[in-house]
Amino acid sequence: MAGQQFQYDDSGNTFFYFLTSFVGLIVIPATYYLWPRDQHAEQIRLKNIRNVYGRCLWYRLRLLKPQQNIIPTVKKIVLLAGWALFLFLAYKVSKTDREYQEYNPYEVLHLDPGASISEIKKQYRALSLKYHPDKGGDEVMFMRIAKAYAALTDEESRKNWEEFGNPDGPQATSFGIALPAWIVDQKNSILVLFVYGLAFMVILPVVVGSWWYRSIRYSGDQILIRTTQIYTYFVYKTRNMDMKRLIMVLAGASEFDPQYNKDATSRPADNIQIPQLIREIGGINLKKNEPPLTYPYSLKARVLLLTHLARMQVPEVLEEDQQFILKKSPALLQEMINVICQLIIMARSREEREFRAPSLGSLENCMKLSQMTVQGLQQFKSPLLQLPHIEEDNLRRVSNHKKYKIKSIQDLVSLKGSDRRNLLHFLEDKKYEEVMAVLGSFPYVTMDIKPQVLDDEDSNNITVGSLVTVLVTLTRQTMAEVFEKEQSICAAEEQPAEDGQGDASKAKSKGWQQKNKGTKKASKSKKKKPLKKKPVPPSLPPQKQQKQKQANGEVVVKEEEEEVSDKGSESEEEETNRDSQSEKDDGSDRDSDREQDEKQNKDDEAEWQELQQSIQRKERALLETKSKITHPVYSLFFPEEKQELTT
Repeated sequence: MAGQQFQYDDSGNTFFYFLTSFVGLIVIPATYYLWPRDQHAEQIRLKNIRNVYGRCLWYRLRLLKPQQNIIPTVKKIVLLAGWALFLFLAYKVSKTDREYQEYNPYEVLHLDPGASISEIKKQYRALSLKYHPDKGGDEVMFMRIAKAYAALTDEESRKNWEEFGNPDGPQATSFGIALPAWIVDQKNSILVLFVYGLAFMVILPVVVGSWWYRSIRYSGDQILIRTTQIYTYFVYKTRNMDMKRLIMVLAGASEFDPQYNKDATSRPADNIQIPQLIREIGGINLKKNEPPLTYPYSLKARVLLLTHLARMQVPEVLEEDQQFILKKSPALLQEMINVICQLIIMARSREEREFRAPSLGSLENCMKLSQMTVQGLQQFKSPLLQLPHIEEDNLRRVSNHKKYKIKSIQDLVSLKGSDRRNLLHFLEDKKYEEVMAVLGSFPYVTMDIKPQVLDDEDSNNITVGSLVTVLVTLTRQTMAEVFEKEQSICAAEEQPAEDGQGDASKAKSKGWQQKNKGTKKASKSKKKKPLKKKPVPPSLPPQKQQKQKQANGEVVVKEEEEEVSDKGSESEEEETNRDSQSEKDDGSDRDSDREQDEKQNKDDEAEWQELQQSIQRKERALLETKSKITHPVYSLFFPEEKQELTT
């Protein structure tokens, strides 16, 4: 039985195959994920939205701090070097000669397959004279020629070649290892062991340990587990959280603590500047001891949040810290919403009365605080302050106008163009155009709700005990699109001619009257008419009238009985004839019934499979996201670009 033989790559040819595959598996995915995006496209996008978002803080910060730095250049250089190495290795592989070729004696003797014995002997003599070692020829080539000649002339050698592919019979199976031979050389054993030990006993455990230590500290939403525990404790402790308490709990997140987050900073100047801001804000209780809500980092975060909501100026040293806190706040508020929802579900699943669920007011305040943080507004401030060039000084001219009662942005947009311009007469034309551009970009969302039963053929038929799936469709439009349509419709309907108004009123009154008449007729038609009774002669007294009714009834009953008896005798004769015929056809009817039942069962199975497939298609359509297009939020004082579909 043939053995096995393992050989390292002495020539180094097969090692290039290994290196080419290894480098390709690294370079191709790295190029897809790490190649820097085109910065020119981002500059074009910012230029297109400058008319609307030019006054926003995040837009101005984006222009002051462009994304061009050394990191994209370094990425490009490294990736290009990797591709150069990959192409070089591929070129080396393409130039590598094949070492393992199938043995063919005809090729060795330079003969065509199927040559005769005489031709083989003649070619062997010519080649042996040429390559014989005694005459200065190649000894290795001479041995190959002799072996090929024996394979074609000797019966045993020819049989071995046909069965095993070699004239010498079965050979040992050789396995090539795509590693150079110097790796297993005794001289390099210490160096190889050192590299292996450094890679697998030092570098790999350090990398895996650091990744694991970091991953266990964060949740799936990249929020510290300690922050989630803090929120859970205080949300359970305070069922009804007002806005002041909610801001206090929000500021207690460990993301703002330098001990748990390296991005958070603590400066010695905070001990002087934070107390000054506390005196300017007022109403902050410092006596209550609730760690970690009363720690210095939490107090600093709370003060900077309150100054942002009040639109107060902070020292330049604290601006960067305030921007860091504001960027983290939306994700932290979303985590608090998740905690409240989980506690509500737990409270409803348990029957214990001691487990108290948070109120829906706390959940609503979290959502409101997220909007307030993005827009930089306090709770009861006018939403018109979201617009540019409208501040506390000129807000009274808009909200307290005698003719127009403007309380929301939708009220302002719904005005006519001339009325809106008269209302905002204190703005210059350029500022007014900017306000109109911002108003037109605001979203107008409509919601369509449709309940369905996926398990039923008729999805709109809802019965008791059925599982109902509610399909909610949100349609986003801009304020400009919606109210332009409404104003065009209103302008078409309003006609100044009085005659036209009179005719319309008459037509309306006639239509109203016709509707009333139609309803009256319908109500009359719905009433059932009483059945008419046969009159009894009034000349007879009451007793005789009753006797007359009874006599008439007896006569009718007797006539009916006679008719029934006659029909019964005729039907009996017909039934006897039918029974004799039906007995003959029973055998054939049973066979046909069985065939029909089998066909019906097959049809039912096919319908059931089609129903299940349609249900699966509906579920996939419901779970798939219909739209992935989003729009930036207009926020004057938020330091980061916020998208409408993100938290």
